[in-house]
Amino acid sequence: MYLIFFLSWIIFNGQITTEIFIFGVIIAAAVFWFVCKFMDYSLKKELKLYRSIGFFLWYFLVLLKEIVVANVDVIKRVYTVEETMEPVIVKFKVNLKSDMTRVLLANSITLTPGTITVALEENEYTVHCLDESLAEGLDSSVFVKLLEKYEEE
Repeated sequence: MYLIFFLSWIIFNGQITTEIFIFGVIIAAAVFWFVCKFMDYSLKKELKLYRSIGFFLWYFLVLLKEIVVANVDVIKRVYTVEETMEPVIVKFKVNLKSDMTRVLLANSITLTPGTITVALEENEYTVHCLDESLAEGLDSSVFVKLLEKYEEE
């Protein structure tokens, strides 16, 4: 947050001088103090956010890779005449603690072609899969492992 406040100050001023830089540091600190005091924010949350940036970039790259792999798989299934698809609805539980990671997992499953998260209740997911083979390993997927590792930090 502090960095966002400071960068906003610099951008809105349109130039960088020593005076603008010093005032920016002071004003960004004052606004950051206000946010911490009155809006349930803390320096601890700020540091966790900075540490999380690398994780979320890695997660995004893994998600893109999985989307491409799933797209190729679904295209093969659609254009293969001999193979018949058997849609299935699967329920599974995952031990994720925070609401953010649960929703991130549900959205990742939905973004991956061939699967849609139908419901999420506490730790139980209901997922519709285009084929029975796509349902295998949902509860121990790469997304689940990454999110569990993130929660351990």
